[in-house]
Amino acid sequence: MNDQPRRRPAKPHRRPRKDPVRFLAFEALRAVDERDAYANLVLPPLLKKARAKGDFDSRDAALATELVYGTLRRQGTYDAIVAACIDRPLREVDPPVLDVLNMGVHQLLGTRIPTHAAVSASVELARVVLGEGRAKFVNAVLRKVSAHDLDGWVEKVAPPYDEDAEDHLAVVHSHPRWIVSALWDALGGGRAGIEDLLEADNERPEVTLVARPGRSTTDELVEALGADNSLPGRWSPYAVRMAEGGEPGALAAVQESRAGVQDEGSQLVAAALAAAPVEGRDTRWLDGCAGPGGKAALLAALAAERGATLLAAEKQPHRARLVERALAGNPGPYQVITADGTRPPWLPGSFDRILMDVPCSGLGALRRRPESRWRRRVEDLEAFAPLQRGLLREALKAVRVGGVVGYATCSPHLAETRVVVEDVLAGRGGEPVEAEWIDARPLLPGVPAAGEGPDVQLWPHLHGTDAMYLALLRRTG
Repeated sequence: MNDQPRRRPAKPHRRPRKDPVRFLAFEALRAVDERDAYANLVLPPLLKKARAKGDFDSRDAALATELVYGTLRRQGTYDAIVAACIDRPLREVDPPVLDVLNMGVHQLLGTRIPTHAAVSASVELARVVLGEGRAKFVNAVLRKVSAHDLDGWVEKVAPPYDEDAEDHLAVVHSHPRWIVSALWDALGGGRAGIEDLLEADNERPEVTLVARPGRSTTDELVEALGADNSLPGRWSPYAVRMAEGGEPGALAAVQESRAGVQDEGSQLVAAALAAAPVEGRDTRWLDGCAGPGGKAALLAALAAERGATLLAAEKQPHRARLVERALAGNPGPYQVITADGTRPPWLPGSFDRILMDVPCSGLGALRRRPESRWRRRVEDLEAFAPLQRGLLREALKAVRVGGVVGYATCSPHLAETRVVVEDVLAGRGGEPVEAEWIDARPLLPGVPAAGEGPDVQLWPHLHGTDAMYLALLRRTG
């Protein structure tokens, strides 16, 4: 008789199940981290490929989008929470593991997904992409995270406001501290305003369309979208907002470049430049930094209505091709060239109106590109500074006396906005330029909280737009 204890049969090995939604979201997050890609460029082709396979419906696409953007927007907060749940420095956690963890934390604290489903789905994803050992680590961390809700965790990991206001806001609202400081300086005011701004940066922006004058109308876009999925623009007469989302590229007007996707802030910048009074002729317009083409397309349409010609110049060839695509079919005369606005091929005094929407940090569009906040550094502002001043200085030379230059940037940072204009007008770093400010506020009719002027700074929390800046200057000599 065998007295040896009977061994239980080993559990059969179970292959991890691949969840297509979470796997796709993980792929997108890895592309953002490894290749410095932007989620708004990476995600659409991944979703299109998944739909083509037949294993993705609109609800799956919506969940994948929420997982990617929600994880990126709240990365700073989630990093602080994960750091409180592990026994090693956060920098020692491999980036793919941290992506799975943060995506799991978002499901636990930022969505209505039940706790058990959020944990189990994240652990299963970890088994697929990381292996069994790391999946156990993910499981242990997420179970600790599930002990509190988001407010409870924030109270634990954020320093008190009274002790360190900027660090408190950085953790609570998931922005790097230096960006909190810069935005607060630009905005001014007390705690309520900066908290509203930071929270607005973490909200998903509406999709806004522009009906290009003479080529489309807002009525056409409303009819194509349907009354239930369309709202009028808040400020721009050319804007229609998509109430329920959807695919704007499916609209005939967008496919034919008669309309496009464009934030209202960008529309207002182009419209204000077109509305600014000029002395004398008004036949030659320039968009000196035209890529990717949204403002150029609106300017071209407005110029065509007046019999004016638009020259759209863009330094990068691939972006110049995007401008050509945006302007395709415009009825008025226009030309797209590849040219550097700091070394222009045109003669001084050639234009009546010029828009210089200069390269910048992009801090005004953090709603759309949340990953930018984690990539940008203070040093980037120093790199942009000579370029911004050079472009504005050359624009003021290129416009004729009595003509108007619009200096625009998608950043509210003072070092990229008013300081640039003041330096150029004062001749700091170059020859002084004879030009005067134009009050831009009356050229944005109906827009509230436009500031003390003469320039205008738009804000996500006040205007529902990107944080676009605009200064209008008239050359006087």
